[in-house]
Amino acid sequence: MSDLDKLNAMSEPAKPSRGRKQPRNSSFSKIIFGIVIVAVIAVLLAPKLAARLSSAPDFPGPGTGNVRVEIQEGDSIAKIGNTLKANGVVKSVDAFVAAAADNPDSAKISAGMYDLKFEMSASGAIEALLDSATKVVDKVVIPEGKRAAWIYEELAKATGIPVADFEAAASSSDLGLPSYAGGNVEGFLFPATYDLAPGMSAKDILKTLIAKFDSEAKRLDLEARAAQMGRSPYEIVTVASLLEVEGHPRDFGKVARVVYNRLAMPMRLEFDSTVNYGLGKTDVILTTDLLNKDTPYNMYLHDGLTPTPIDNPGAEAIEAALNPDAGDWIYFITIDLNTQETKFTKSYSEFLVYKDQFLAFCDANPGTCW
Repeated sequence: MSDLDKLNAMSEPAKPSRGRKQPRNSSFSKIIFGIVIVAVIAVLLAPKLAARLSSAPDFPGPGTGNVRVEIQEGDSIAKIGNTLKANGVVKSVDAFVAAAADNPDSAKISAGMYDLKFEMSASGAIEALLDSATKVVDKVVIPEGKRAAWIYEELAKATGIPVADFEAAASSSDLGLPSYAGGNVEGFLFPATYDLAPGMSAKDILKTLIAKFDSEAKRLDLEARAAQMGRSPYEIVTVASLLEVEGHPRDFGKVARVVYNRLAMPMRLEFDSTVNYGLGKTDVILTTDLLNKDTPYNMYLHDGLTPTPIDNPGAEAIEAALNPDAGDWIYFITIDLNTQETKFTKSYSEFLVYKDQFLAFCDANPGTCW
């Protein structure tokens, strides 16, 4: 070999032998290089994307006319933008997405029906969707102590759904009633103010009211506390329903004690309210003939509690049924229907004195008691 050949051989890099693995740093370097390239591309494209969105076609607003639009549960901002564009609310999806990006509250847009305008600016549409005043709801107030039949009528007025649909839905087996309810909705249509979305069925609405009961029952720890008293949760709800019609909220604890004292004696409850429920009436004073009518709810004729709740009690009544006042009262009577002043006693003779006071009130206030 010549000196030149030796020099060339010494200058050539050595070839890797077969089977020798490439250094691990080579693959890692390729990954890092790829990440850098993606990052560079993102940096280069971000201004262009932002510019595209910021210059997207948009209406000047504030819009005209009225259009009702429904946002579905789980819709993304882009999906909402498509819905609005299809209904003529916004001019482009890109403008709506850009406006949403500029408003951090846009993540709070919820599903539902909204009354919007045609040709709104994208930012105006975002603000409208965040405004509770534009959301279409049927507001209904269910007071404490109302019977299921009354609630059906009130729901029908608010929604336009026939009463018959609520009556039919009440017999459904998938309303979410607690197992101890025995399939009976009376007692479990929780009193509250509800915002009902248009399109809800009678069954959906009843399920909403019952879900509210379930939430409150858990908050009150109803089942565990009832067990501590040696009673079923159904008995507690039944007692609470009696309190709603037999006493003023300030006296719920005392009335609950009267109920438990009578049950312990044992003594029949003898409440006119239960007779009324069995007869479908709401009279303040019942005639002897009505008091003698035998229904499962006539507790002048039957022992123990009523077979079901007689209305739908609120949290205050349920709490009182779980935590009655201490006392030995057996009798009570409201002597003034205007102030709801109620007298409690363990003496029947004293009760008769209070009854005379009530009758005197009735005489002084014609038309109040009957």
